Amino acid sequence: MADRAALAAAEAALAGSTLAPYWLDRADRPAPAEPLTGRHQADLVVVGGGFTGLWGAVLAAERQPGRRVALLEATRVGDGASGRNGGFVSSSLTHGLGNGEARFADELDRLEALGLENYRALETFVVEHGIACDLRSAGTISVARRAHELTAAAEHRDQLVAHGHRAELLDGPGVRAVLDSPTFLGGVWQQSGEEPVDPGALALGLRRVALELGVQLFEGTRATGVTSEGAGVRVTTTGGSLTAGGVLLGTNAFTPLVPRLRRYTVPVYDYVVVTEPLDAEQRRSLGWEGGQGFSDLANLFHYYRMTADGRVLWGGYDAEYHFASRMGPELEDAPHLYRALVARFLATFPQLEGIRFSHRWAGAIDTCTRFSAFFAQDLGGRAVSVAGYTGLGVGAARFGAATALDLLDGRRTEATELAMVRSMPLPFPPEPIRWAGIELTKRASATADRTGRRGVWLSTLDRLGLGFDS
Repeated sequence: MADRAALAAAEAALAGSTLAPYWLDRADRPAPAEPLTGRHQADLVVVGGGFTGLWGAVLAAERQPGRRVALLEATRVGDGASGRNGGFVSSSLTHGLGNGEARFADELDRLEALGLENYRALETFVVEHGIACDLRSAGTISVARRAHELTAAAEHRDQLVAHGHRAELLDGPGVRAVLDSPTFLGGVWQQSGEEPVDPGALALGLRRVALELGVQLFEGTRATGVTSEGAGVRVTTTGGSLTAGGVLLGTNAFTPLVPRLRRYTVPVYDYVVVTEPLDAEQRRSLGWEGGQGFSDLANLFHYYRMTADGRVLWGGYDAEYHFASRMGPELEDAPHLYRALVARFLATFPQLEGIRFSHRWAGAIDTCTRFSAFFAQDLGGRAVSVAGYTGLGVGAARFGAATALDLLDGRRTEATELAMVRSMPLPFPPEPIRWAGIELTKRASATADRTGRRGVWLSTLDRLGLGFDS
C-alpha cells in the first residue's frame, strides 16, 4: 500500500482528469445510428457492438453478400470492453500458453496455429480497409520486478520459442535500455504474436466497414430477450423486435440473454489511467523508442504502453468484483483505486514526478473459470453465444465471431471440432460463495506474488480447473 505522501501526489496528478475512455474520446467518432423501433426482419441478428459483434457482422456480410445482417448495440459501438482496454492484440486464443497447456494441452498446437492465422487475418484486414488503428509490430515485453520472477521469465521465453514464437530473454540492463525504471530486473521480449493497437480506432473502423457491407446498425437499442419464432428466432428490444434465421450473441460481460449462461461469466472491473502527452525531456528520461507494449510477470499485474500521441497508458492490478455480479456506471469512478494506480505508476517511473493524467476509466471484463472464450448453442442451434475472453478479446474476438458463425451456419470446420469450442468451462458457484472465493483468490494471488509460491488455495483451484485472473 502506498504511503500518504504518495497517495497525495497521485491525487494531485489526477486532478482535472476526465472520467472517460481515452480511446473513445475522439473528434472523429461518428454520430450514433438510429435505434430500432417497430418490427423488422433480417437473415441474421448480431447482439452486441463490441469486437465479437462487429467481427460477426462484418464476416457474415463478407461470407454471404446480400445477407441481411442487423447489428444491435445498447449504447454506442465500442462503449464496452472493446473501447476500454489497454490496447493490446494477441494471437493467443487460450489467454496465454501457460493457460493453454493447463487446459487444452492435446490441441494447443492447433490452437496456436489457428490463433496466428486469425491474428494475420486481422492485420491484413486492417491494411486492406485502411483502418488507421496504430497497429504496431514492436511486440510486447513481460517484466520481472521480483527476483523469483526471473525464473518465470526464462520459462516463459522457452515456452514461447517451443511454440514457434520469436522471443528474447532480457536482463535488467537490457529491459531498462528499452524502458527505464529502477524496478525492472529482467524480462521477456515477445516479438511475434502480440502488439499494441488503438482499440477505439479499430472498433470504429469495423463499424465503417460493416456499414459499407450493408449491415443495418441500430445503436441505443438494448436487446431484452431472445426466443424461438417458427424456424428462426425473435430478438426483442426496448423499442421493437427483429425476427431472423439465427442470432449471434456477443454481450460478453453484460447479463446473457440466455438465462442458463449466467453462471458461466462474472464481470470484473479493471481500471486504467492515461497521462497527458509527454514532453521531449520526459520522453528522453524513459527511452521507449521502439513502441513496445509492457506488462508485469505477476498474478496481479500492470500493463502499459505509449499511445500514438505520446501519452503513457497504465492499467491493471486491481480487479474488482461486486457482489451478485453487479454492474453500473457508478462503479467506474473509484477514487481510491485510481489513486493507488497512479501511486504505483510514479513508483515505477519516478523520473516522471509532476506529470498529470488526462483520462481515467474502468471497464468490465467477462471472466470465466478457464480464462478463454467458450461457445454455447441454444434454441436448437439458432442462437450461438460466445463469451469469457477474460481480458484478451481484442484479437480472439475475431476467431470467436468466425467460429460462432460456423456453428450458426452448420459448417464443420477445424475450429468447430476443437474441444475448446465443444466444451464449457466450470460454472461459478452461487453467492455468497462466489464473492468469497474471488476475494480469497485475489488475496492468495497477492501473497503468491510476494513469496513466489502458489500456496494451498491457488494450488487447489489449479487442480479443480477454477481460478481468477486479473
